[in-house]
Amino acid sequence: MPNTQNPTLTVDRTDRDSSVTLRASGVWLVQKMAQKKVMRALQRSAQSVKSLPAGSGSKEVHWDLSQIVRLDHIGAQFFWNLWGKTRPPGLTLAPGQESLFERLAQAGTPALPVPPAQRLAALLALGDALLGFFEHIHGFIGLIGQLVLDFGQFARNPARGPWKEVSANIFHIGFQALGITALVGFLIGVVLSYLSAQQLHTFGGDIYLVNILGMSIIRELGPLLAAILVAGRSGSAITAQLGVMRVTEELDAMLVMGLPHGFRLVMPKVIALAIAMPLLVIWTDAIALIGGMTAAQLQLGMSPSYFLQSLPGAVSLPNYWIGLGKGVVFGSLIALVSCHFGLRIKPNTESLGHGTTTSVVSAITVVILADAVFAIVFSGVGY
Repeated sequence: MPNTQNPTLTVDRTDRDSSVTLRASGVWLVQKMAQKKVMRALQRSAQSVKSLPAGSGSKEVHWDLSQIVRLDHIGAQFFWNLWGKTRPPGLTLAPGQESLFERLAQAGTPALPVPPAQRLAALLALGDALLGFFEHIHGFIGLIGQLVLDFGQFARNPARGPWKEVSANIFHIGFQALGITALVGFLIGVVLSYLSAQQLHTFGGDIYLVNILGMSIIRELGPLLAAILVAGRSGSAITAQLGVMRVTEELDAMLVMGLPHGFRLVMPKVIALAIAMPLLVIWTDAIALIGGMTAAQLQLGMSPSYFLQSLPGAVSLPNYWIGLGKGVVFGSLIALVSCHFGLRIKPNTESLGHGTTTSVVSAITVVILADAVFAIVFSGVGY
């Protein structure tokens, strides 16, 4: 038979002694069996063979593999699995096939290792989580210390500072985020004004809508909303940028050239976010108040002139400064957290994706914790 023949499995019945002979022919190599059409045909043949002893009424089943032109280990494994990993009694083999089936019989079924039961598995997992948490805390504190040293070097010699990096980061982090912060801020202002107006109108307190919108947006929602958007948009970009530099070994090249990571990568991003975030807070506050003013006019008939005249009396100046202070702190924390996780990424794509996701979640969590600290520390200011 030609070597290009596909593997086939045929059934020959002998009515005289009610016996069945299963004949295999062709080339039973992995290259042939890997073809989809061939494998589907072999699977159909295997299903018909498995049903023979139960439905054919035959007394004996013989296997004849002597017509196989070439047989490798994969082909022999196909027959071995079809036999139930037990050599059938009526088996005819060609010269050279015996060694393949002897090795399969000697190998047997490998026993899978059973992992030992760990009674303290939960405690070990908790310990690993705590160790990882404190490792991150240690690295984060070290990053802050290095940032302080870099600020000292920058203050001693401002002319050699990374001004271009700071300018570029302000553009990418601040200017390019104006659109999304304006859209979300406007919608939040509309929703907050609409829901508050319904409750206030029930009790005849329409004039207090300015107080609610002013305090909630300028002091809380504006800074927090801008920080969460920047953490998701720019924080992930910072982590991904540093991670790609780790994967492409640019960080190692910088160290070889004597360019410190903190002075050229971390400090410009912290300065840029500390400058851009207060400006984004002002922008978000203004757009959110415009959205709330629009909804108040449509829902309660409150004129924009009355809204603008009542706003300075409803929101004192300390609340405004608290909101700007939150912007500076939130921006610095987002930059530090993003750089921390970006510098810890390992040179592989899986670590890059995991580090970016963890960075965004951690940055948002740190921002919310910082906002809670602000609420406790300045609880008696501005009311």
